[in-house]
Amino acid sequence: MKITIRIHCPDQPGIISAVTSFIQSYGGNITYLDQHVDREIGVFFMRLESDFSSPMGSLDDFKEQFHKTLAQPYAMEWNLHSEDKPLRMAIFVSKYNHCLYDLLSRYNAGELAVDIPFICSNHNDLSIVAQQFDIPFYHIPITKDTKETGEKQQVELLKKHQVDFIVLARYMQIVTAKLISAYPSKIINIHHSFLPAFAGAKPYHAAFKRGVKIIGATSHYVTEELDAGPIIEQDVTRVTHSHTIKDFITKGRDLEKIVLSRAVKLHVLRKTMVYNNKTIIFY
Repeated sequence: MKITIRIHCPDQPGIISAVTSFIQSYGGNITYLDQHVDREIGVFFMRLESDFSSPMGSLDDFKEQFHKTLAQPYAMEWNLHSEDKPLRMAIFVSKYNHCLYDLLSRYNAGELAVDIPFICSNHNDLSIVAQQFDIPFYHIPITKDTKETGEKQQVELLKKHQVDFIVLARYMQIVTAKLISAYPSKIINIHHSFLPAFAGAKPYHAAFKRGVKIIGATSHYVTEELDAGPIIEQDVTRVTHSHTIKDFITKGRDLEKIVLSRAVKLHVLRKTMVYNNKTIIFY
Protein backbone atom coordinates (compact mmCIF):
# COMPACT_ATOMS: atom_id res chain seq x y z
CA MET A 1 0.00 0.00 0.00
CA LYS A 2 1.16 3.52 -0.79
CA ILE A 3 0.23 6.55 1.30
CA THR A 4 0.87 10.28 1.04
CA ILE A 5 1.09 12.49 4.14
CA ARG A 6 1.00 16.30 4.12
CA ILE A 7 1.92 18.25 7.23
CA HIS A 8 2.27 21.82 8.39
CA CYS A 9 3.07 22.96 11.93
CA PRO A 10 5.18 25.46 13.87
CA ASP A 11 8.82 25.01 12.87
CA GLN A 12 11.00 23.27 15.46
CA PRO A 13 13.88 20.79 15.52
CA GLY A 14 13.31 17.06 15.10
CA ILE A 15 10.12 16.97 12.99
CA ILE A 16 11.56 15.11 10.01
CA SER A 17 13.37 12.60 12.21
CA ALA A 18 10.24 11.95 14.28
CA VAL A 19 8.01 11.41 11.24
CA THR A 20 10.44 9.19 9.34
CA SER A 21 11.12 7.08 12.46
CA PHE A 22 7.38 6.63 12.96
CA ILE A 23 6.94 5.47 9.34
CA GLN A 24 9.85 3.06 9.71
CA SER A 25 8.37 1.61 12.89
CA TYR A 26 5.38 0.49 10.81
CA GLY A 27 7.62 -1.07 8.17
CA GLY A 28 7.20 1.74 5.68
CA ASN A 29 9.77 2.74 3.07
CA ILE A 30 9.81 6.50 2.33
CA THR A 31 9.98 6.92 -1.44
CA TYR A 32 9.65 10.71 -1.57
CA LEU A 33 10.13 13.51 0.94
CA ASP A 34 10.14 17.26 0.45
CA GLN A 35 9.90 20.03 3.00
CA HIS A 36 9.87 23.80 3.23
CA VAL A 37 10.17 26.28 6.08
CA ASP A 38 8.55 29.69 5.74
CA ARG A 39 10.92 31.63 7.96
CA GLU A 40 8.80 34.78 7.97
CA ILE A 41 5.94 33.06 9.77
CA GLY A 42 7.88 30.16 11.31
CA VAL A 43 5.84 27.37 9.71
CA PHE A 44 7.17 24.00 8.59
CA PHE A 45 5.63 22.21 5.58
CA MET A 46 6.28 18.63 4.51
CA ARG A 47 5.00 16.11 2.01
CA LEU A 48 6.09 12.49 1.96
CA GLU A 49 5.17 9.29 0.16
CA SER A 50 5.61 5.88 1.78
CA ASP A 51 5.36 2.37 0.42
CA PHE A 52 4.34 -0.46 2.74
CA SER A 53 5.30 -3.70 1.00
CA SER A 54 4.24 -5.79 4.01
CA PRO A 55 0.91 -5.37 5.84
CA MET A 56 0.99 -2.31 8.11
CA GLY A 57 -2.08 -3.33 10.08
CA SER A 58 -5.14 -1.13 10.39
CA LEU A 59 -4.93 2.22 8.64
CA ASP A 60 -7.23 3.64 11.32
CA ASP A 61 -4.76 2.49 13.98
CA PHE A 62 -1.91 4.07 12.04
CA LYS A 63 -3.78 7.39 11.90
CA GLU A 64 -4.68 7.24 15.59
CA GLN A 65 -1.09 6.56 16.63
CA PHE A 66 0.24 9.23 14.27
CA HIS A 67 -2.13 11.73 15.85
CA LYS A 68 -1.13 10.82 19.40
CA THR A 69 2.60 10.35 18.82
CA LEU A 70 3.29 13.20 16.41
CA ALA A 71 0.38 15.48 15.57
CA GLN A 72 -0.46 16.47 19.12
CA PRO A 73 3.10 17.03 20.43
CA TYR A 74 4.12 19.04 17.34
CA ALA A 75 0.76 20.86 16.91
CA MET A 76 0.43 19.50 13.38
CA GLU A 77 -2.28 20.07 10.82
CA TRP A 78 -2.06 16.98 8.65
CA ASN A 79 -3.86 14.66 6.28
CA LEU A 80 -3.18 11.19 4.94
CA HIS A 81 -4.28 9.68 1.64
CA SER A 82 -4.06 6.16 0.32
CA GLU A 83 -3.56 5.54 -3.40
CA ASP A 84 -6.01 2.63 -3.30
CA LYS A 85 -8.99 4.81 -4.20
CA PRO A 86 -8.89 7.44 -7.01
CA LEU A 87 -10.29 10.89 -6.31
CA ARG A 88 -13.70 11.62 -7.77
CA MET A 89 -13.66 14.76 -9.93
CA ALA A 90 -16.76 16.61 -11.14
CA ILE A 91 -16.40 18.99 -14.08
CA PHE A 92 -18.46 22.17 -14.41
CA VAL A 93 -18.61 23.84 -17.85
CA SER A 94 -20.59 26.42 -19.80
CA LYS A 95 -20.15 26.78 -23.58
CA TYR A 96 -16.38 26.83 -24.19
CA ASN A 97 -15.15 23.30 -24.92
CA HIS A 98 -11.35 23.56 -25.12
CA CYS A 99 -10.59 22.84 -21.45
CA LEU A 100 -13.25 20.13 -21.27
CA TYR A 101 -11.90 18.28 -24.31
CA ASP A 102 -8.36 18.52 -22.97
CA LEU A 103 -9.24 17.13 -19.54
CA LEU A 104 -11.33 14.30 -20.94
CA SER A 105 -8.65 13.38 -23.49
CA ARG A 106 -6.02 13.21 -20.74
CA TYR A 107 -8.42 11.21 -18.57
CA ASN A 108 -9.09 8.82 -21.45
CA ALA A 109 -5.35 8.41 -22.04
CA GLY A 110 -4.74 7.52 -18.39
CA GLU A 111 -2.91 10.76 -17.54
CA LEU A 112 -5.37 11.71 -14.80
CA ALA A 113 -5.83 9.09 -12.10
CA VAL A 114 -9.40 10.11 -11.23
CA ASP A 115 -12.98 8.98 -11.60
CA ILE A 116 -15.34 11.43 -13.33
CA PRO A 117 -18.89 10.68 -12.15
CA PHE A 118 -20.50 13.52 -14.12
CA ILE A 119 -20.21 16.78 -16.06
CA CYS A 120 -22.50 19.64 -15.06
CA SER A 121 -23.37 22.67 -17.17
CA ASN A 122 -25.63 25.70 -17.12
CA HIS A 123 -26.08 25.18 -20.87
CA ASN A 124 -26.85 22.11 -22.98
CA ASP A 125 -24.29 22.85 -25.71
CA LEU A 126 -21.58 20.45 -24.53
CA SER A 127 -23.77 17.44 -23.79
CA ILE A 128 -22.47 15.92 -27.04
CA VAL A 129 -18.94 15.95 -25.62
CA ALA A 130 -20.06 14.05 -22.54
CA GLN A 131 -21.74 11.49 -24.80
CA GLN A 132 -18.53 11.04 -26.79
CA PHE A 133 -16.67 10.11 -23.61
CA ASP A 134 -19.59 8.17 -22.09
CA ILE A 135 -19.84 10.39 -19.01
CA PRO A 136 -23.20 11.42 -17.47
CA PHE A 137 -24.20 15.02 -18.24
CA TYR A 138 -26.47 17.19 -16.12
CA HIS A 139 -27.99 20.40 -17.44
CA ILE A 140 -28.80 22.79 -14.60
CA PRO A 141 -29.78 26.23 -15.95
CA ILE A 142 -28.55 29.11 -13.80
CA THR A 143 -30.15 32.56 -13.89
CA LYS A 144 -30.31 35.37 -11.37
CA ASP A 145 -33.68 34.06 -10.19
CA THR A 146 -32.77 30.35 -10.16
CA LYS A 147 -29.18 30.50 -8.85
CA GLU A 148 -30.04 29.36 -5.32
CA THR A 149 -32.19 26.46 -6.57
CA GLY A 150 -29.62 25.50 -9.19
CA GLU A 151 -26.76 25.43 -6.73
CA LYS A 152 -28.85 23.33 -4.35
CA GLN A 153 -29.25 20.79 -7.18
CA GLN A 154 -25.50 20.89 -7.78
CA VAL A 155 -24.73 20.22 -4.12
CA GLU A 156 -27.17 17.29 -4.09
CA LEU A 157 -25.45 15.84 -7.17
CA LEU A 158 -22.01 16.26 -5.65
CA LYS A 159 -23.04 14.52 -2.43
CA LYS A 160 -24.90 11.75 -4.25
CA HIS A 161 -21.84 10.94 -6.37
CA GLN A 162 -19.41 11.38 -3.44
CA VAL A 163 -17.33 13.94 -5.33
CA ASP A 164 -13.94 14.84 -3.84
CA PHE A 165 -13.20 17.98 -5.84
CA ILE A 166 -14.58 20.15 -8.65
CA VAL A 167 -12.94 21.57 -11.76
CA LEU A 168 -14.43 24.68 -13.32
CA ALA A 169 -13.40 24.09 -16.95
CA ARG A 170 -14.48 27.56 -18.14
CA TYR A 171 -17.67 27.58 -16.10
CA MET A 172 -18.98 31.10 -16.61
CA GLN A 173 -20.89 31.48 -13.36
CA ILE A 174 -19.82 32.86 -10.00
CA VAL A 175 -19.71 30.09 -7.42
CA THR A 176 -21.36 31.12 -4.15
CA ALA A 177 -20.17 30.78 -0.58
CA LYS A 178 -22.42 27.76 0.02
CA LEU A 179 -20.58 25.60 -2.50
CA ILE A 180 -17.17 27.01 -1.61
CA SER A 181 -17.64 26.23 2.09
CA ALA A 182 -18.64 22.65 1.20
CA TYR A 183 -15.45 22.20 -0.86
CA PRO A 184 -12.72 24.40 0.67
CA SER A 185 -9.53 24.33 -1.44
CA LYS A 186 -11.24 21.70 -3.58
CA ILE A 187 -12.66 23.84 -6.41
CA ILE A 188 -10.15 24.58 -9.18
CA ASN A 189 -10.72 27.43 -11.63
CA ILE A 190 -8.92 28.63 -14.78
CA HIS A 191 -8.87 32.07 -16.38
CA HIS A 192 -6.67 34.39 -18.42
CA SER A 193 -4.10 36.39 -16.49
CA PHE A 194 -5.14 39.81 -17.79
CA LEU A 195 -7.05 40.47 -14.59
CA PRO A 196 -7.53 42.98 -13.10
CA ALA A 197 -6.21 45.21 -15.92
CA PHE A 198 -8.47 43.82 -18.65
CA ALA A 199 -11.71 42.69 -17.08
CA GLY A 200 -15.01 42.27 -18.86
CA ALA A 201 -16.43 40.19 -21.69
CA LYS A 202 -13.64 40.79 -24.25
CA PRO A 203 -10.32 40.86 -22.41
CA TYR A 204 -8.28 39.71 -25.42
CA HIS A 205 -9.66 42.55 -27.53
CA ALA A 206 -8.76 45.05 -24.81
CA ALA A 207 -5.29 43.57 -24.38
CA PHE A 208 -4.75 43.65 -28.15
CA LYS A 209 -5.62 47.35 -28.28
CA ARG A 210 -3.23 48.03 -25.41
CA GLY A 211 -0.40 46.24 -27.21
CA VAL A 212 0.49 43.70 -24.53
CA LYS A 213 3.56 41.56 -25.09
CA ILE A 214 2.66 38.59 -22.86
CA ILE A 215 -0.46 36.43 -22.62
CA GLY A 216 -0.95 34.30 -19.52
CA ALA A 217 -3.28 31.89 -17.76
CA THR A 218 -3.82 31.25 -14.05
CA SER A 219 -5.36 28.27 -12.26
CA HIS A 220 -6.32 28.71 -8.63
CA TYR A 221 -8.50 27.41 -5.84
CA VAL A 222 -11.84 29.22 -5.61
CA THR A 223 -12.54 31.48 -2.65
CA GLU A 224 -15.31 33.95 -1.94
CA GLU A 225 -13.10 36.76 -3.24
CA LEU A 226 -13.56 36.50 -7.00
CA ASP A 227 -10.48 35.24 -8.90
CA ALA A 228 -8.26 35.90 -5.88
CA GLY A 229 -7.86 32.38 -4.46
CA PRO A 230 -4.57 30.57 -3.83
CA ILE A 231 -2.70 30.14 -7.12
CA ILE A 232 -1.82 26.59 -8.17
CA GLU A 233 -0.27 27.03 -11.62
CA GLN A 234 0.50 29.78 -14.14
CA ASP A 235 2.18 30.13 -17.51
CA VAL A 236 2.78 32.76 -20.19
CA THR A 237 3.55 33.04 -23.90
CA ARG A 238 4.85 36.04 -25.84
CA VAL A 239 2.87 37.92 -28.48
CA THR A 240 3.91 40.67 -30.87
CA HIS A 241 2.41 43.39 -33.06
CA SER A 242 2.13 40.82 -35.86
CA HIS A 243 -0.45 38.73 -34.00
CA THR A 244 -4.16 39.27 -34.54
CA ILE A 245 -6.94 39.18 -31.94
CA LYS A 246 -7.72 35.67 -33.18
CA ASP A 247 -4.07 34.71 -32.50
CA PHE A 248 -4.36 36.14 -29.00
CA ILE A 249 -7.48 34.09 -28.27
CA THR A 250 -5.97 30.89 -29.73
CA LYS A 251 -2.77 31.26 -27.73
CA GLY A 252 -4.76 32.10 -24.60
CA ARG A 253 -6.96 29.03 -24.91
CA ASP A 254 -3.93 26.80 -25.47
CA LEU A 255 -2.42 28.15 -22.26
CA GLU A 256 -5.68 27.68 -20.36
CA LYS A 257 -5.78 23.99 -21.31
CA ILE A 258 -2.18 23.36 -20.29
CA VAL A 259 -2.29 25.33 -17.06
CA LEU A 260 -5.59 23.78 -15.92
CA SER A 261 -4.39 20.23 -16.61
CA ARG A 262 -1.18 20.89 -14.66
CA ALA A 263 -3.16 22.27 -11.73
CA VAL A 264 -5.49 19.28 -11.71
CA LYS A 265 -2.54 16.87 -11.78
CA LEU A 266 -0.88 18.67 -8.87
CA HIS A 267 -4.10 18.46 -6.86
CA VAL A 268 -4.68 14.78 -7.71
CA LEU A 269 -1.12 13.90 -6.69
CA ARG A 270 -1.62 15.82 -3.42
CA LYS A 271 1.28 18.12 -4.22
CA THR A 272 -0.51 21.28 -3.14
CA MET A 273 -0.89 22.75 0.34
CA VAL A 274 -2.90 25.88 1.09
CA TYR A 275 -1.91 28.19 3.92
CA ASN A 276 -3.12 31.78 4.41
CA ASN A 277 -4.46 32.08 0.85
CA LYS A 278 -1.13 30.97 -0.56
CA THR A 279 -0.06 27.62 -1.95
CA ILE A 280 3.00 25.51 -1.26
CA ILE A 281 3.60 23.36 -4.37
CA PHE A 282 5.81 20.28 -4.15
CA TYR A 283 6.77 19.60 -7.78
